[in-house]
Order: sequence, then C-alpha cells, then structure tokens
Amino acid sequence: MSEVLLRNNVQITGAGEQTIMFAHGFGCDQNVWRYLIKEFESSYRLVVFDFVGSGQSDLTAYNSIRYGSLDGYALDVIEILEELNFRDVIFIGHSVAAMIGVKAAIKHPEYFRSLVFVGPSPCYINDAPYFGGMEREQLQSLFEVMDNNYLGWSSTIAPLIMGNPERPELAEELTGNFCATDPDIAREFARVTFYLTTVLTSKC
Repeated sequence: MSEVLLRNNVQITGAGEQTIMFAHGFGCDQNVWRYLIKEFESSYRLVVFDFVGSGQSDLTAYNSIRYGSLDGYALDVIEILEELNFRDVIFIGHSVAAMIGVKAAIKHPEYFRSLVFVGPSPCYINDAPYFGGMEREQLQSLFEVMDNNYLGWSSTIAPLIMGNPERPELAEELTGNFCATDPDIAREFARVTFYLTTVLTSKC
C-alpha cells in the first residue's frame, strides 16, 4: 500500500463502478460510516479514510503548518483520489468535511461528480450580516475548557453534539472517539474547524 493510503488509513469496499467517498467530521473517524456503507456496498465502490490525526491514520504525518487550515485536509482528499486514479466521485462529507470537500472540488473539479453534505456549515462564528454559528466569546470559552481539561470537555460535549438522549450509547461512542484522538491535534483541528471554516472569503 502506498504512503498516501497508509497515511489516511484508506479502505475500499463495494462492488460497483461508481465511487462514493465518505469523509468524517471533527472528533470522528471512518468508523462512523459503518452502518451507512452497508446500504451501498452492493451497488457502489466505497472509499472511507481517516483524516490525519484521527482514527488509525499515521500520526507521524501530522504537521501543524500543513493542517493549519482546511486546505491541508482538502489536499489529503485530492491526494487519495489521485493515488487511486478515481474520477467522477460522489463525495459525502459530514460537518467540517463538507467544506473540506468544497475546497478540494474547487481545486480539482475533475475528481468529483457531486458533493453531498451532512450537517454542513460554511462558518461557525456569527459575524454580521452572517448569523448561523456561535459568538466568539462562546468559542473562546469552549477552547479554554478544551485546553484545560480535554477529557472532561469530551465527556461533556459529546452528549450535546450527539443528541438522541434515549440512546446514550451513541454519546458514549462519540466520547470514545474524542478521547482516542491526540489532544494536541484535536485542539488544533477544532480551531481550524470553528475559526477558519470559510470557503470563498476570509470573512464569514
């Protein structure tokens, strides 16, 4: 297996000719797609992977400069498709991965047939006239808790993000994903996600 595919722990399944690529959001890994991909395996070729710093990716490949913006993660997507020589791909991105997919498609549209977004947001900060995120003070408080007690933050925030209080096992799984991520990388990815998730402009 090539360095790129090892770096992102790329897994390919399915029996179809059309390719679907699934990209996970912050605090997760490719395992979050395990139920969904079963519905597509008989008709599509499926690609799942871990962003560097998540899941079973190669942690030694993490570089704060490369991954100091979403462009670094978008480059991962492009390099994976380039390595596999896949074109005309259906890209499904969850949360921040939706905007990562947009950035990748802007740079190399030939790789993509369509983009599907699950819970996307172009910006997580309210900045008039844009309103659809959080106040900067709220985000600052969030990061202060992450910096001081990452494990405590993980167990507190996961149930709020997941919802579904009648199924606490889902929040427990998300907590486990957060806790399995290197705290330093997670904090950097969080800042990139919440402060820098803009696509076409430098301001929301």
